[in-house]
Amino acid sequence: MAPPRNVVKIAVQMRDAIPQLIQLDQAKPLAAVLKEVCDAWSLPHSERYALQFADGHRRYITENDREAERLLRGLQSESREGRREALRHLLLLAPDLTFAREVISRDGLQRLGTIIEDGDDLGEVLALALRAFLELMEHGVVSWETLSIPFVRKVVCYVNMNLMDASVQPLALGLLENVTLSSPTLGQLVKSEVPLDRLLVHLQVMNQQLQTKAMALLTALLQGATPAERKHMLDYLWQKNLRQFIYKNIIHSAAPLGDEMAHHLYVLQALMLGLLEPRMRTPLDPYSQEQREQLQALRQAAFEPEGESMGAGLSTDRRRSLCAREFRKLGFSNSNPAQDLERVPPGLLALDNMLYFSRQAPSAYSRFVLENSSREDKHECPFARSSIQLTVLLCDLLHVGEPCSETAQDFSPMFFGQDQSFHELFCVSIQLLNKTWKEMRATQEDFDKVMQVVREQLARTLALKPSSLELFRTKVNALTYGEVLRLRQTERLHQEGTLAPPILELREKLKPELLGLIRQQRLLRLCEGTLFHKISSRRRQDKLWFCCLSPNHKVLQYGDVEEGVGPPTPESLPEQLPVANIRALLTGKDCPHVREKGSGKQNKDVWELAFSVSYDHGEEEAYLNFIAPSKREFHLWTDGLSALLGNPMGSEQTRLDLEQLLTMETKLRLLELENVPIPEQPPPVPPPPTNFNFCYDCSIAEP
Repeated sequence: MAPPRNVVKIAVQMRDAIPQLIQLDQAKPLAAVLKEVCDAWSLPHSERYALQFADGHRRYITENDREAERLLRGLQSESREGRREALRHLLLLAPDLTFAREVISRDGLQRLGTIIEDGDDLGEVLALALRAFLELMEHGVVSWETLSIPFVRKVVCYVNMNLMDASVQPLALGLLENVTLSSPTLGQLVKSEVPLDRLLVHLQVMNQQLQTKAMALLTALLQGATPAERKHMLDYLWQKNLRQFIYKNIIHSAAPLGDEMAHHLYVLQALMLGLLEPRMRTPLDPYSQEQREQLQALRQAAFEPEGESMGAGLSTDRRRSLCAREFRKLGFSNSNPAQDLERVPPGLLALDNMLYFSRQAPSAYSRFVLENSSREDKHECPFARSSIQLTVLLCDLLHVGEPCSETAQDFSPMFFGQDQSFHELFCVSIQLLNKTWKEMRATQEDFDKVMQVVREQLARTLALKPSSLELFRTKVNALTYGEVLRLRQTERLHQEGTLAPPILELREKLKPELLGLIRQQRLLRLCEGTLFHKISSRRRQDKLWFCCLSPNHKVLQYGDVEEGVGPPTPESLPEQLPVANIRALLTGKDCPHVREKGSGKQNKDVWELAFSVSYDHGEEEAYLNFIAPSKREFHLWTDGLSALLGNPMGSEQTRLDLEQLLTMETKLRLLELENVPIPEQPPPVPPPPTNFNFCYDCSIAEP
């Protein structure tokens, strides 16, 4: 008779004792199991002992363990070597949540804080203490807001020191970043104690880890600042040539750009563009003398040569009528241009763009306005209306005024290669709009169609992430209206399928075979494995772990890996999850690691990539949680896990792959029928002949 499912055989060993082979009833309380094990070795006080895995991460199976107390005693050792060994051992065990809770409950953070504050050893011991402190805090058991001001000031001292161990300052910067993001009060302390010049020094050190952590703290300080403070800080950084340094020495560095640095550059770009939001949200004030003068300057730059005044000697009414007509020629919908600029967005940002274009490219501005003024009314491209709509379009494409994503890495290098990058981008885009207008031979009724084409031209070119504005100009001008039509047609042909009933029937017959091919590919992808980011309580993705499917498709193997190290071999992964133990696959907001954070604060970019597998862990249900590195990897893994569980693969990627394979296979089957019309209905079957005497008899020899 087979043993119950919850009873397993395990070996238990202890130093200086004979190992035991016991049958572990997983339904039995752990205290009772420990008492039986201790009784076999004649050990009193079983509550003082703990079970620990002998391989893998060496995780503890109980909260009441003596190891935590032993390590914490080691932290108070008089010997530097003793403290170093205790810290190393603590660092190995800190990722385990149960062990971390035990250490924290025994004032482990305070003891680590004492080592950090004392600063007796500014080398390896301090680095180990900082790393262990960060590991314990990442579990979210204790809030960063509980840290004391003296402790934070001491960490600030390590950041500001000139002669400091290279391994200490990145950790100190990382700790201050967490403090700044979590506590406004302590964030103000960090802002006042860490000069921007000091962060600039760290950014200019050719140490990628130090650069990344310095950039992380810089973006955290900028995010915590008020809009006025942020503008002042960014202006100061630009005066110190930070933009040029980022462009030349970080973006175009010989070393590849890490994911964390790419995210911080995205945040910095979003904060730069966010400075435009107040102008974008402010309508034009018709009673503002300054804004009226700006509008007049815009008109004069187009219609009045320098040093001349066309209104000289005219009456007030005549001059007002002339100005109104010229504003209409500029492309304003109303004779009073203030009414056009009352719309928000784009508000005053549209006026800023038009003024910048007229002052920085006066010849192109005059040519645009005068060229369209001389066309027939229905074919003229209205400059002002186009500028207003184009400003809205650019703000939408660049997400101006939107909150930063916590995971995005989508920054454009050209914004760090150019001063006044948004206004310069507008100058290129408004000339592109005029060029596209002429290519389309558009009229006023086609205005919205032209804007749709321009949006597509800009979006396609921005997606290529050109490294400079000149490269952007070259690429976007090469994307003519005819090229856009060709791309649209190509994409449409790829997406469309023939709807004739015979072909639909053929596609249905091909589906099972092709779905099997997709299933095989998904399982092979799972066997190759993927590096996943660990999402901590602060939603930071610093750590990596690797997961893959065994070649026999029976076990999921996984474990932590170091950043920069290649994918490990399946044999080296310490953790295993039998596929037979998996209960279900969860995705999105149903995942426990998404649900426990609260849907109100959950970032959409994270939960759209989240999935979990629930499995049997004794009589309890446990979860293995994932955050996919990309949407494609999310689809591949959820499809593969669904296939393992015998469920249909329902991802968008499966639909696209199946459609592509069906289209290719159908075209190959119908290759010989090219240009042959396929009837909607099959031809009728003729009636059988009256006799079958026409059958050839092979046994009759020919004469």
